[in-house]
Amino acid sequence: MTKRNPATIVASARPDADPAYASIAPPIWTSDTFQWADADTKPEYDYARTVNPNRDLLLDTLCELESAAGGAITNSGQSAALLALLLLPIGARVVAPHDCYGGTFRLINGLADQGKLSATFIDLRDDDAFSAAMGASPQLLWIETPSNPLLRITDITKRASGARAAGALSLADNTLPTPCRQRPLDLGCDLVMHSTTKALNGHSDLFGGALLAADPTLVEKIIWWANAAGLSGSAHDASQILRGLRTLNIRVDRQEDSARRIASWLDNHAQVRETNFPGLASHPQHDVAAAQQSGPGFMISFSIHGGAKATTAFLAQLKLITLASSLGGFSTLICKPATMTHRGMPPEAQAEAGIGSDLLRLSVGLEASDDLISDLQRGFEALI
Repeated sequence: MTKRNPATIVASARPDADPAYASIAPPIWTSDTFQWADADTKPEYDYARTVNPNRDLLLDTLCELESAAGGAITNSGQSAALLALLLLPIGARVVAPHDCYGGTFRLINGLADQGKLSATFIDLRDDDAFSAAMGASPQLLWIETPSNPLLRITDITKRASGARAAGALSLADNTLPTPCRQRPLDLGCDLVMHSTTKALNGHSDLFGGALLAADPTLVEKIIWWANAAGLSGSAHDASQILRGLRTLNIRVDRQEDSARRIASWLDNHAQVRETNFPGLASHPQHDVAAAQQSGPGFMISFSIHGGAKATTAFLAQLKLITLASSLGGFSTLICKPATMTHRGMPPEAQAEAGIGSDLLRLSVGLEASDDLISDLQRGFEALI
């Protein structure tokens, strides 16, 4: 099939997937088990931990969005991350960004502490550090771009090529940009993962994840481990994520438009020390982002003058923007990564990554940008 526009992919009806009534909105198949015609002939659907029609509908949509051959729908983003690590042999070396999401750092570091793998955390923008890491014969390169929360950009094509030359698989966490803005498999990665909890669902009301691959051999391993480890998502959650996915492109367009305006406003604010947003010309990797993303996305992070005391005063005055640790939903959320999303990262690791007590992360929602800017200004007025 000719590649379709992401808007068409997410909005397409699948009446053929409902064998009973050809419904436009598919039903939820909640059964945990399915009838066999005879004891020797395994049906397409036999047991819901292994296969479920709702998961398959969601998987089909995500695979088309990401140009993937297949994969698995998991019960959380962290399950998808764990599933990727289960593909590796014991003792495998994983190279990951030192400024990655706190849950990713905690998972990789925790498995390393148990001796199940070896972990090397580096600045993926640093060519020398990358070359040294690849020289240690890793089995997996973990890419997160834009990074969470500093929104640094990794050149996916360059790093995936370097990983392949070193004999390593490459994985990209595509949760922040979504496949509406970035397609890592098309840029050379072997694996792509999502926390579908976030923008793909978009409604802040469930957990989910996905791990996809371009190579059918990898897909087989993903499916085997998802079943063996019991990481599959529920029929209800898969159905609701697909429901949320229907409006992904128009939500991301609206959120991104607001983020552009808010980032520009923050970048010119006297009380802001630094603004991190790939859409700003001042962003150090602005050109790389423009080359591999079709838009900068809806995430912003910024540091304010005055340190931890100032961030506390600023946050206390916000009325419209909610202090919470997730992202990608319909409402605008703000968090202080050092004590919230990256709380499990040791202080020395936070310092090395550049996550300070004055850093705030903003997930821009669907509210009017004027109202969001007014709320942010209310916070800044507390610092005067």
